[in-house]
Amino acid sequence: MSDFKDLQVKENAPIANAGAQIQESRAVAEIQAAVLMAKQSPRNQNQAYLNIMAACKRNRLAEQAMYAYPRGGQMVRGPSIRMAEVLAREWGNCRIGITIQSQDKDKTEARAYAYDMQTNYMIDQDFTVPHKRTTKKGVKVLTDERDIRELVANIGSRHLRGCVLRLIPADIVDDAVEQIGRTLATSDVPIEERVKGMVKAFSEFGVKPEHLEKRLGHNLDATIPEEIVTLQGIFKSLKDGMAKRDDFFDDFKKDEAKDAKAELKAMLAEAPQDAK
Repeated sequence: MSDFKDLQVKENAPIANAGAQIQESRAVAEIQAAVLMAKQSPRNQNQAYLNIMAACKRNRLAEQAMYAYPRGGQMVRGPSIRMAEVLAREWGNCRIGITIQSQDKDKTEARAYAYDMQTNYMIDQDFTVPHKRTTKKGVKVLTDERDIRELVANIGSRHLRGCVLRLIPADIVDDAVEQIGRTLATSDVPIEERVKGMVKAFSEFGVKPEHLEKRLGHNLDATIPEEIVTLQGIFKSLKDGMAKRDDFFDDFKKDEAKDAKAELKAMLAEAPQDAK
């Protein structure tokens, strides 16, 4: 029976290879056509710049445009994947994406890329995603296809963002970030409503108003627009998996330490006497 299966694989291999070659040829043809279109309709850099600035004035985009996470005792801020996608689209003649190179039950090997079809300049990044997720109870091996797909997409988006930000001129990215800051600081939405929105959003991660107040150093009623900008960056970082609650809120550091201590105590209690 096993010989028959082997024979089946060998007989079907040329068909599978032919199908892969057809798909590859089709992808090459699509890229060549897109490059030709880019050459025939080159971007107007001034108009592209204006389009990017106009996009950054939209409140809904501004709320998702920045992330923030602690590094070396300081808060690092930067454009999110949503903003990177807008930059690539408005800059024009860009092709960005994530391709799967190989996949087995243990890991996925993929590549993120950003390609300027007009200048033939490409930035790409290969990365490997183990099919595992770290939880409070330890490392969980992922077997569900949906969980694996979401994990690859989440990690891949970070690499894709980096590729796009290296492709788009740095001065344009900087101007876009400044405009996002102005948009958030001058929103037409009353500050009270924005605070309520932040409280509701953070509750998704178990972060309560008292945690936010401790982070800000004052009551939420005294929150100013600049602080809303910082909180939105922190929330985006949590949402995208860039950081964890205890990176920003000290109370969760204590909780995690207690959980780890309790878990260790439970393990010792269950262990055989000679192991103790």
